[in-house]
Amino acid sequence: MTRKRRMFDIDMPAVDDIPIGKVPDKVLEKRRGPMAAAISENANALRDQQSTEETIRAENDRLAHELVRLRSEGLVTERVALSDVVTEKLTRDRKPGPDAELEELKESIRDIGLSNPIRLERRADGRFELIQGMRRLSAYRALHEETGDDLYAKIPAGISDGADLNDSYRRMVDENLIRKDISFAEMGALARAYAEDPANDCPEVDKAVAILFKSASYTKRSYIRAFASLLMMLDKVLMHPNEIPRNLGVDLKRKLDANPGLLRQVSNAVMSEPDRDGPREVAILRSFTEPEIPAQKKPVLASGGKTRRAKTTFQVSGRAGVAKCSASSGRIELRYDLDFTRVDRAKLEQAIATLIDELQEEDDLTHG
Repeated sequence: MTRKRRMFDIDMPAVDDIPIGKVPDKVLEKRRGPMAAAISENANALRDQQSTEETIRAENDRLAHELVRLRSEGLVTERVALSDVVTEKLTRDRKPGPDAELEELKESIRDIGLSNPIRLERRADGRFELIQGMRRLSAYRALHEETGDDLYAKIPAGISDGADLNDSYRRMVDENLIRKDISFAEMGALARAYAEDPANDCPEVDKAVAILFKSASYTKRSYIRAFASLLMMLDKVLMHPNEIPRNLGVDLKRKLDANPGLLRQVSNAVMSEPDRDGPREVAILRSFTEPEIPAQKKPVLASGGKTRRAKTTFQVSGRAGVAKCSASSGRIELRYDLDFTRVDRAKLEQAIATLIDELQEEDDLTHG
């Protein structure tokens, strides 16, 4: 008799290995059909997609807020139509008239574009107020007028929200303080204009200098105050104030403070030459700051009937400043901001020898 074949072989796990109240995952997988697996996978994909979309939305919101902040601070460059830029809010520190360096700037813009965008402030009427970049704006306007090219119809600019008037002035002034060509007369004129504007509630020039040029050193502010005062004294007299050197302007202001009657003499001397250029105007002003030459005694007849020449004074510019010289018969004096004791003796002797050799004798007047 053959052994009866078993119908089912069931491997029963040990009782201790069966989790109570939980169906094993493997059992669930075996029980789940293809449709259920697809639905599960689709649900997981939707959850992952939703999570990704939420992350992207959060990042976009962050970037949008950052862009708004940067734009409000003028740190995002935009192209603005020239016709939308106005210059009404601030008194400019540049004197009207031809700008010798404008052509160089225009040539640079043609070659490589504008490296440093101008700065503007938004206005309620939709236009923009210029804060920094008057020369750059002038160059773009000139290029557009000369070429008609649409490339120059809009200018790169950083646009910020409207600021307090004093803050706007400070932005303009602080940028211009690093300019090499800005004169003390220009800065003094700006301080005067600021003080004279009722909107600024600053009737004193000294206070205007302190507000506008807060970033400058105390010494530089004192020079600016001196030039502002000098321009008030010689208002409508000077034609070329921007060419007045710093030391000359400060010295002349001190002279006028010490001797008020000198003001009329200076004004008359300057206005007596209506066709003067810048260097000539400076020379006239300098004549009032130089030490007065003592009156010369009546020339004494020397042997042979020749008269002794009067003392001659003049100035020569050098690397260390201006040398003041005086020359008379048998004597020459040189005052220069240089410690001659520290100059090599051989070099000093050679310089004196060259000076003597180069001097030309006239009519054999070596001894007067």
